[in-house]
Amino acid sequence: MALHLLKLCVGADSVDDLQDWITRRLAVMKAAGQAPEQFHTTRMLPKRAAELVDGGSLYWVIKGNIQARQRLLDIRPFTDAEGISRCNLVLEPVLHETSWAPRRPFQGWRYLDPGDAPPDLSASGADAGDLPAELKRELAGLGLL
Repeated sequence: MALHLLKLCVGADSVDDLQDWITRRLAVMKAAGQAPEQFHTTRMLPKRAAELVDGGSLYWVIKGNIQARQRLLDIRPFTDAEGISRCNLVLEPVLHETSWAPRRPFQGWRYLDPGDAPPDLSASGADAGDLPAELKRELAGLGLL
């Protein structure tokens, strides 16, 4: 059974912001002659990596709400230049918007059970894409989105 990760998306104000960052980073890698691959580097290696890459996703918390997810393709451990163990969470470069779900701030990442993961907007039947971010945030806080 697939398992998911939950991570704060620091620096992004919206899903569009995150998608722009991904697009720019892939373009820079391609221009540098590297294979364009989207990944997120983290210090802690998930012990349940096999469950994560078996259909799991990384769910992004943006401005206090889960708003999007990316499929986890691989988890690659490595040691950085200072000798610190780290890992790259290799992600599908496509963002899937989800129903908003409020989350308090936390450090690092957390496991997210499939039963606790919010559905994709396209799967939930909800069409909140045209609503302003502030209204989405308020509706999510009330449990209506």
